[in-house]
Amino acid sequence: MTMWLRNREGTEPLTARSPLRARRVLSWIALVLGVVATVVFALLAMNTGSEVWLWEVAIAAAVAVIAALDLLVLRSRGDDRDQQHHQH
Repeated sequence: MTMWLRNREGTEPLTARSPLRARRVLSWIALVLGVVATVVFALLAMNTGSEVWLWEVAIAAAVAVIAALDLLVLRSRGDDRDQQHHQH
């Protein structure tokens, strides 16, 4: 099996498209919406005193944090790619 992997003649590495740009756009959308939703739900929690809004705040904040972490990962991957292109 390793011989097959070494002698591969397909064109996939040359023509494959990376989904990183779409992932970056979706992460930015999730970050913005997560932050806005966190603020809105926090205001509703303060005004109504209802506990359900606190759960909504936690969920929206978690979405924002995960999106921010994903953007950091994408940034480091982009930096790695830039360094690889400069070395070749």
